[in-house]
Order: sequence, then structure tokens, then C-alpha cells
Amino acid sequence: MEWMRRRGAKDGGGPVQRHPVPDAEDSVEKEPARGVSAKGLGRRSLDALRVGVLVLDEEDRPVLANPAARELGLLRAGTVAGGTPVAHTVVRTLAGQARRTGTRREVELDLPRGNGRDPLGVHIRAVALGDGHVTVEAADVTEAHRVARVRRDFVANVSHELKTPVGALQLLAEALLDALDTDGATPPDPEAARRFAERIQHESTRMGRLVTELLELSRLQGGEPLPEPAPVPVDRIVAEVIDRTRTPASAKGIEVNFSGTRGLTVYGSESQLMTAVANLAENAVVYSPDGVGGEPPLQVMITAGVNGEFVEIAVTDQGIGIEPKDLDRIFERFYRADKARSRATGGTGLGLAIVKHIATNHGGQVDVVSTVGEGSTFILRLPARPPDAALPLPPSVVIAAGYSAAELQ
Repeated sequence: MEWMRRRGAKDGGGPVQRHPVPDAEDSVEKEPARGVSAKGLGRRSLDALRVGVLVLDEEDRPVLANPAARELGLLRAGTVAGGTPVAHTVVRTLAGQARRTGTRREVELDLPRGNGRDPLGVHIRAVALGDGHVTVEAADVTEAHRVARVRRDFVANVSHELKTPVGALQLLAEALLDALDTDGATPPDPEAARRFAERIQHESTRMGRLVTELLELSRLQGGEPLPEPAPVPVDRIVAEVIDRTRTPASAKGIEVNFSGTRGLTVYGSESQLMTAVANLAENAVVYSPDGVGGEPPLQVMITAGVNGEFVEIAVTDQGIGIEPKDLDRIFERFYRADKARSRATGGTGLGLAIVKHIATNHGGQVDVVSTVGEGSTFILRLPARPPDAALPLPPSVVIAAGYSAAELQ
């Protein structure tokens, strides 16, 4: 306080003046003089809330409700045409409990919405106000419920996917021991042992790939920011992907070729973009029929071009195609349109999910067009400019001093 006294003396020697801070209530009371009533201001504030607010009287009749309360399903239409809306059954039950006990009551539930949509997740809290009145507050927790369901499904799927190769490894190891074990009367069977060892190698490779892709997908979904976006030449991505897929493609008599615009650039993480295009190309080879000895040879074609503000990298195969019922689900984790082929080739069901998340994290998207029996085309769309790049001005825009953008170029 000493510095305040010195400051007062410096400013004129008088005592320090204290100015009371008005209460919020005092300010509200003065609002009518400025043309805004406290009641009107409160009503508008209530209507602007994203949470639903509903007040019930002693007979559970609604006496106050904001728009969010209706949107969240706290109110239902009356039993007769034009009748007064009534509170949802769960809301009335919760309000009755709060009224009887005088304590706050809470519940979280999913309300059906029909039309095939996900249920509406709502967290409801009821508090007794006295005189039989109860205020009910509801918050939309649909997204939290969806994430919880996804997490449960993910854990269940991972457990199942890991259980399969682990069980196979155990059985194969036992068979291998039996093939090598000899009691003196039965000689070892090296051919059988070799077959079992090859199967063990296949299953262990598949399990290792599954774990690697799980970690990659978890990182992509974890909200971890991308490294500083860097220019990535599309030609370099395509050349590397063709080199990676050349051996498995040649084994099936398939040629992997490139056609399209050269010299294009996208922005982001080169390793992630390489993974996305490689996953698409590897899938194209896996789901193509064996073309050994065929004329002309089967092809997997990678193309690149510009479409508006996006660079499009497309991978087209001449494979089995995808059924229409599967098109909306192939980017889900562990979803396989052809389960038998996927397991036989060591597929994990995570490749397309990884592609989708890489595209999303780069501000792009991935789409698919497919015809059963003819093949599929997967199109990866990526922004053609850095995230922070300024958009070009159209020629018609007139800027400062009356000059057009065209005149300044």
C-alpha cells in the first residue's frame, strides 16, 4: 500500500480515491434504461445455450424450455393435436427423483432418432428448485458415445485379429515338434517340418505387419500434428511405389505403370504419402487375378493430374471389383470385402483405413469407383498448395488504388 500513498502524493498529495466495482446485478438492473430488459436479456442468453434447459412445475408440466431442449428430445409432442408438449418419460422420472430426495440426479442415455441414424447421446441432470419446480439440463454427448463404441469395437477386433495368428503359431509349432521328434521307430519328416516352418514364417510376418499397422493407425488417429508440411514431388512417390510393387506384381504377371502429368507437387509428410499410395498399389496387385502368360498382360495403372485446387493420384486395377454393398465400408478398420483372399495374402484389413486417415490429416480425401468383374479405381486427392498459402485473387477482384490483380502481375 506504501506505493499507492506515494503515488497519491505525487499526483497531488490527496488521498487515494477508491472507485467501487459495480455488481453484475447492479449492471443488469440498469439495463432497462438502455432499452434492454433483464428478462429479455436472460431469455436470449438461455436460447443461445448449446445445452438444453427445461423447467418443470410440481406436476411435471414444462414452464420454460430453450430451443436446445427440444432439439435434444427433452420434450415430446402432446397427446392430442395442438396439445401442450410434454417432457420425455426419462426426464419426468429423473425430475420426480430430484423432487423427492432434494438431491441432484443424473443419467446418461441414448435416445433413438430413427431413419437409420446413430442414437442421440444425452447427459441429463435434474436439480430441485423448491416449490415443486425442477430444472433439467441436458448436454449432447453423442460424439463421446460414438468414440466409446469405436474404442470398444477396436479392442474387440484387435483381440480377435491377434488371437488368430497366435493360435495358428501355437498349433504349427506343436506340429513342427511332432515332425522333428522321433521315438526311434518313426524317422523325422523334414518335408513336413519345412512346410510347418514356412507357415510359421507366414503367420509371424502377418502378425508383425498387423502390430505395425495398428501402431501407425493409432498414431494417425491420435491427433498428433503433422510435421512441418514440406513440398513432396509426386514423381518421386510414384517411382518408389512402382519399385516396391514390381516384384509381387511380376510374380502374378502384372505390370505396374504410370501415366499422367509429371512434375506435380503436394505438401505434407513424404513418408505418410508414400505409405498411402503404396497401400493402394499393393491392394491393386493383391486383388488382381493371376495374369501369368496372359496377352496382353494385366496392368495396375497409376495416374496423376490436377483437378481444381487438388492433385489427384489414382490407382486403377483390372481385378475382381467391389460389391456396391461393400463400397461404403471398405475404409473401416478390419473390414474386408473378400475375407478369404485377404487372410490368404496376409492382409490385415487396416490398409485402406490408414490411407483414409493420411488423406484426412493432409486436408484431402480418398474415393473409390468400382465395377464388379472389371476392377476398381482409388483416387487420392491432396491439396496442391501449402496449408498456409494465400489463395490467388481472381482477375475480377479490384484491390487498393483501383488496380486489378491482372494489372499487378
